[in-house]
Amino acid sequence: MTELKKKEAECLEDPEEHGNATATGCKRAWDKLLCWPEADAGDTLALPCPNILFHFMKETAGIVKRNCTKKGWSDPFPPYHIACPVEDEIPLDEKSYFSTIKVIYTVGYSVSITSLIIAVTVLIAFRRLRCPRNYIHVQLFFTFILKAIAVFIKDAVLFQEEDIDHCSFSTTECKISVVFCHYFMMTNFMWLLVEALYLNCLLLSSLSHGRRYFWWLVLFGWGFPMLFTLIWILAKFYFEDTACWDINQGSPYWWLIKGPIIISVGVNFVLFINIIRILLKKLDPRQINFNNSSQYRRLSRSTLLLIPLFGTHYIVFNFLPEYTSLGVRLYLELCIGSFQGFIVAVLYCFLNQEVQTEIRRRWHGKKYGLMPVWRRTRWTVPSSSGVKMTTSVC
Repeated sequence: MTELKKKEAECLEDPEEHGNATATGCKRAWDKLLCWPEADAGDTLALPCPNILFHFMKETAGIVKRNCTKKGWSDPFPPYHIACPVEDEIPLDEKSYFSTIKVIYTVGYSVSITSLIIAVTVLIAFRRLRCPRNYIHVQLFFTFILKAIAVFIKDAVLFQEEDIDHCSFSTTECKISVVFCHYFMMTNFMWLLVEALYLNCLLLSSLSHGRRYFWWLVLFGWGFPMLFTLIWILAKFYFEDTACWDINQGSPYWWLIKGPIIISVGVNFVLFINIIRILLKKLDPRQINFNNSSQYRRLSRSTLLLIPLFGTHYIVFNFLPEYTSLGVRLYLELCIGSFQGFIVAVLYCFLNQEVQTEIRRRWHGKKYGLMPVWRRTRWTVPSSSGVKMTTSVC
């Protein structure tokens, strides 16, 4: 659609640059697929099928002709559907492939949503687990949940009927579903960045005011993507209001979404290298403090696994054309990507030693009729010698 818009703009630009047709001739014209130049009455022009159809044509490119008469241009002959025959149906092997992809990512997102809801409930329900670090985990969990829900809504809107023409299908509902999909995808990457930033700050002992920094991180994680999403909405609405805003090939405005994501992944990689450097220094056997070393390991293990795991493929594929290696891209972004939420829940919650200890404490307390005495949850305040925890868990 974007390519056709460009061709139309080039065709209909100032006619003086292309010369003027004679009084009895035909003016330069755009018929929604090809640009027909000026011609004199009685001329017959022949043009090859438009390039945009080459990927879908059954046979080699044909020729379309039009006569210039005293009354104007005649209809194209042979008609486009004869001169440039296009595959009407997706081949069975491709249909099977896409159906398999959809089943896998539907299962993946469903498993992720279920596990993430359980993880959020656990981190919120136990008061001993309430601290800035776990609150950041909860925000990250919510982005995965909302992204999965947005994908389901987008599928329901865009693929509600099998015979929908996606090149011309354009409704407010489908545009809103695409907007939410892009927004929650951005928030997901921003909160992965927040996780890395917070871990860096903890390891550097630079969070002297946990509460204040936490709310700045919340503002960044949700507000930064909203700013760029709003700019993208305005750009699409005023300059590229085609289809359901889901066709991004050749669109310069797609960089308003893709750019911040690539930058966040790049920064994550730099932070990852910095975390490794800090840990190697702090876990040096000659300088190690055994009281802090186990805590450093607990704090960094999950994030060190996540930083290189999530987003690395994204930064590679985004320097390639939109439809390059489509099969691999779909498999990584939809199939493997749909299980990311589940992996995050497992790493940050279910395999978390603090969570397991707290669940065992509560279980044994109920089993023997003993209930723990709760104390008011306080914020994590690092000290100069390491990360000082002001509660028994956080």
